[in-house]
Amino acid sequence: MAIITLTTDFGEKDHFAGAIKGAIYSELPDVRIVDISHSVSPFNISEAAYIIQNAYSSFPKGTIHVIGIDSELNPENKHIAVELDDHFFICANNGIMSMIANVIVPKKIVEINIHDKIETSFPVLDVFVKVACHIARGGTLEVIGKAINSIKPIKNLVPYVNEEKTQIIGSIIYIDNYGNVVTNIRKSFFEQLQKGRAFEISARSHKFKTIYNKYSDIVNFEIPEAQRHDEGRGLVVFNSSNFLEIAIYKSNTNTVGGASTLMGLGLRDTVTINFKK
Repeated sequence: MAIITLTTDFGEKDHFAGAIKGAIYSELPDVRIVDISHSVSPFNISEAAYIIQNAYSSFPKGTIHVIGIDSELNPENKHIAVELDDHFFICANNGIMSMIANVIVPKKIVEINIHDKIETSFPVLDVFVKVACHIARGGTLEVIGKAINSIKPIKNLVPYVNEEKTQIIGSIIYIDNYGNVVTNIRKSFFEQLQKGRAFEISARSHKFKTIYNKYSDIVNFEIPEAQRHDEGRGLVVFNSSNFLEIAIYKSNTNTVGGASTLMGLGLRDTVTINFKK
């Protein structure tokens, strides 16, 4: 049984996500549809890329991933279908796939060319669904598109490193449900440059000299619980996806706040790491 996932910025209020599911079931009644997220910030390419990169590999090989972010067709925003890591991805060629393709080379990329057969003002519903169902039936990518060799990159996907290799300048690419801010600095990238050196991480006026293995490492459990004041403290970890993350211990954006609000950090803000010479 085929699995089709949906990742969009459509939200839950409007009819869009429901209409897409209905169109898929109309073609393939036995398919399984899984919502990864419909809460991506509108038109936020890097946020969508981060979510899909960290979700897709949990699904079985052969899963088809429909990504509906900034998908209106125009001369600078073509539609593509990608076979990568034994999964299929259908989206606009606007940079969403570049974060995954930067780590794993795609096996096949095609630029979808069935638009002349489909009249649409809602390409995710009309075009992406047709392509997903075609693949789910065992159809090949060559039938729905022409082969291309490259994917449009996301700007500033890779952090900047100075010539002396003493500084990394990264940026915030994602803010999670807890208000934690995730940077584009991967653990492997950091360790390759660190080489055991001491460091200082700067984000606006906030400084950190320690990267914890997990959030609770900031707590001294030898101190009686009543005497601790750890909730609301800032810390840095490499998160479960191995990206550098600035967090607030036990944050809650509805009450005590998160790193994004308490530290004034937003998407695309700079995070700098300076290594001691």
